[in-house]
Parts: sequence; structure tokens; C-alpha cells
Amino acid sequence: MPIDLAKMPKLGFGLMRLPEKDGSIDFDAVCAMVDKYLAAGLNYFDTAYIYHGGKSEVAARECVVKRYPRDSFTLATKLPAWCLNTADDRDRIFNEQLERAGVDFFDFYLLHSIEEGSNYENYERFNCFEWGLEKKKEGKIKHFGFSFHGTPALLEKVLDDHPEVEFVQIQLNYADWDNPVIASGKLYEILRSRNIPIVVMEPVKGGALSNPLPQITEKLKAARPDASVASWALRFVGSLPGVMTILSGMSNDEQVTDNVKTFTNFEPLSENEQNIINEVRDILIGNPIVGCTACRYCCDGCPQGIKIPDIFSLVNTVRMYNEGWRAKNFYNANIVPSARASDCIGCGQCEEVCPQHLEIIDLLKEASEMFDKAD
Repeated sequence: MPIDLAKMPKLGFGLMRLPEKDGSIDFDAVCAMVDKYLAAGLNYFDTAYIYHGGKSEVAARECVVKRYPRDSFTLATKLPAWCLNTADDRDRIFNEQLERAGVDFFDFYLLHSIEEGSNYENYERFNCFEWGLEKKKEGKIKHFGFSFHGTPALLEKVLDDHPEVEFVQIQLNYADWDNPVIASGKLYEILRSRNIPIVVMEPVKGGALSNPLPQITEKLKAARPDASVASWALRFVGSLPGVMTILSGMSNDEQVTDNVKTFTNFEPLSENEQNIINEVRDILIGNPIVGCTACRYCCDGCPQGIKIPDIFSLVNTVRMYNEGWRAKNFYNANIVPSARASDCIGCGQCEEVCPQHLEIIDLLKEASEMFDKAD
């Protein structure tokens, strides 16, 4: 049965960057955020097998499933290609996910992070598309799709080979619209040409578009003083036809409040506001920053235990604000006790799993030049 876009909430709750307390997910804080989100008439929760070290699906159970009727929310999760060694792993992981989340079925189920290389090869090797359709026939999955981090050419191939998919999740934001690596605009156009519903991830680019360059903030605030900077990024995506749901990895109550405000009596961008976004995009292109969205996929397998996203955040602080001494002080206090940027051994594990396709090894060398040298 085709997905009725008119019945889908425009704002989805991504359970990827949940608040933590003492190194674990703060369930009390998440419950309060969930309550506020659902009270606004919104109901789409997105998680994955690997988020929060496997605890995100548990958070979905504790904060949503146990506390609300099953028909009052929809839940999406994902199968990770990199955890598949045999065909039996598909059912093993899926059954574990059902148990973790405390549900009998998932409303939306995705093959996680299709891109060039081993991920797509693994999904094909183990017939995961056919397997997904079988789960759908069994009633264990209501809607089947995939999330995507590859090239436009690969997206065309996957859709040609698998017309059975019902929706696709892509990274889409105004900063990456013409980005030759992410190619948000081209991916969007391909999906629209085929009338495939789109789930959007990283609409605020891991928070980067909620705290951009000072001249960008000034421009957006001048045009809409009472609106948050982040709301511009969400309204840009929400104004696009064919978008099913926009995921926000909300980390605190303030973000929930602001996002709910943005999507209550939603206002599409006006022509003048679209022109402002175009001007902002030009500024961003002229001031390149590290395009890290802090997904932390790179951290799990780093043999040196380097806090790569945290280091890149400091690199961006230097690039954007020229706050070198503050960044270095933070680096010495919070990064050095774990591992320095210079501790990178160049194994490349991080680059293999990075959805943004960043040249992490070279970027860590840049960071080491900034922060590891004595003044």
C-alpha cells in the first residue's frame, strides 16, 4: 500500500543524539522530550541497530513503546550491512531489534547506509531486499526502504534493480544541495522523478546549520528576528515537495520546543527567503568547514580511541571564528586525556565508515598541526 504523505508527520524524532548522563542515555530527559513531541501530534521515531552503542532501540522501548499505545506512534529502524557475515545474521539481528525495541513489528525498516563498496555488496550478497519483502509479507515490517550515502549513479542503479522499495532516506540540507560529494540536490531530483517518498536526515547538518558563521546568523536573524537559525534549515527541506518526514536528532528539550514550533502551522519559504538561503549557501562555499555531522560511526572502530568528531568541531572553531587559543585549551583539557590527533595510525577504518566521505586521516594531521605543537 503506497505511503500517504499527507498523513506523515513532517518532523521525525531521530534517536541518534540522545542526551546522556554519567555515560548512559538519560531516559528521564528523553521521556520528557518524547512527551512534548507526541503532544504536538507528531509520531515518527527513527532509530538503528548501532545508535548509542546498541542502546537507542532500548531507549525507544523504555521511553516510547512502554509508555504509549502501539497505534499512537510509528517506529523505524535499520539493518547494518557491516554486521552481516552470513545470511542467518539477518534474522538474528532483526529478532534482537524486535526484543530491544519491545515491539512485534516495525512500521518502517531500512537497509542502513547504502553506498559504493562493501555495504551494497553485502546487501546483495545476502539477498537483503528479498528478505525485507518476506518480512513485510510476514507482517513484521509495514514499509521497506533504505538509507543512502552514495552517488547519484548508484542511486539510479539501486532503484532500477529494486523498484520494490517504498521510500528512501537521504542527507538533504541547503548546504549540501550542490555539494559534489553529498549531491543532495541530485539525489532529491532522482527520487522526485520516480515519485518515491523521501525521508530526510541531517537537515541541519549535524547541528552545523544551527550555529553557522556569524555573518550567516546575522543575515538570517535580520530577516526573521523571532525565528531560530536552525528553523531556516528545517523550513528549506520542509518546503520541498515529496518529502515524507524530516528527521531531527534532538538532544535536549530546547531543540524539541523549537522544532515543534517550526512545524506547527508550518510556513514554506517565501521567494525572498529562498533568495536569502542562496546567499547563505554562497557564503558557506567561500568558508569551507569540516563537514562532520558527529554521527560517531568513526569512533566505534578506532584502535586509538580518538574522539574524531570532537576534534573536528575544534578545527571548525578555528576555521570559522579564529578562536585558536580557546580551541587549544579545550583540546588539552578534554581530548588529550583520551588520545591526541597525532595518535592516528592511518589505518583508514574511519574513512571506510564515514557517511560524509571525509578524508579523516589528512584532517587529523591538520588538527595535529593546530593543537599538538607547542606554542
